[in-house]
Amino acid sequence: MLKIGIVGLPNVGKSTLFNALTKASVPAENYPFCTIDPSVGIVGVPDARLDKLTKLSMSAKTIPAAIEFVDIAGLVKGAAEGEGLGNQFLANIRETDAILQVVRFFDDTNITHVADEVEPYKDIEIINMELVLADAEQVKKRRDKIVGDIRGGDKKAVAEDAALKKLEKAFSLGKFALHAGLAEDEKKSIAHLNLLTMKPILYALNKKSGGHNLDELKDERAERAYELIKSLGSSYVFVDANTERELNDVADNDRQNFRQELGVNEDGLVGLIRGAYDTLGLISFFTTGEDETRAWTIARGSAAPRAGAAIHNDFMEKFIRAEVVSTDDLLASGSWAAARESAKLRTEGKDYIVADGDVMVFLHG
Repeated sequence: MLKIGIVGLPNVGKSTLFNALTKASVPAENYPFCTIDPSVGIVGVPDARLDKLTKLSMSAKTIPAAIEFVDIAGLVKGAAEGEGLGNQFLANIRETDAILQVVRFFDDTNITHVADEVEPYKDIEIINMELVLADAEQVKKRRDKIVGDIRGGDKKAVAEDAALKKLEKAFSLGKFALHAGLAEDEKKSIAHLNLLTMKPILYALNKKSGGHNLDELKDERAERAYELIKSLGSSYVFVDANTERELNDVADNDRQNFRQELGVNEDGLVGLIRGAYDTLGLISFFTTGEDETRAWTIARGSAAPRAGAAIHNDFMEKFIRAEVVSTDDLLASGSWAAARESAKLRTEGKDYIVADGDVMVFLHG
């Protein structure tokens, strides 16, 4: 299951967004450090194709792909040295696949800012530096630990230490591990450290319905944030965490009207999850039948056997072939048999690269 850690300064809407995503009841009051313990929520990935396939197959169950979100206490400057409560929770996101950094993107004198000013690029720099400092400490500890192995002539330890030196140099310049210029074999040698700055980061720019949103004001602060995110090789999505949280209590049929009243036309959570998939290079394929219709998450560019492993290892190790049809073609055909008759259903071998939205049946030995 995809796992994403949510970070940000206090009072930027982290826990509100977590509530919106998971419909969980975690504190989100307007004061720093209200999230004392890490909260974890499992979120079903919204996908309209899944419901359509369920109806087509008259499936007894529908199982969406899932993302596990981990919400940690707000980080402040100095968190890596023990300031605030953030430091003790950084370990909770080391095991995640990616980081979602929530950034306040609106002015509101009624909601305090930990630095008493709303300047998104500064907020991003503070959080990123804390991630860098936490990783620098991790690397230092590792270098100290392998000194004996290096003296003993352990080639793996020597190679790892060379990679660790590169990381230390990058960190001294305030750079991420991602930008340290490591070769692939060097990345493998330090993968066990689960460095925070090796993870892809998606920035959620949190707006407020009816508020003074920086993008809408064409404020220079917005441009500075965009430029910084671009320079980091990352991407961003807009979200209105408070509105999305309020929508949890609105009936499904009334949500679109509610959005229009608030001037929030797009579903921010769908956009956020789509952004997470794009950031991580992920796609979905489906299996469907009378028992269940299910979405599976795989890396873009995966060959059929690798995709099959998402279901069961036998589908990779004993792969023979797969029957494949796109969701659009299957829905247009009206049934699996009709798709076969119209030659929309194909038989593919082990070299087939799975496409987003493929509906698949795996045959194995």
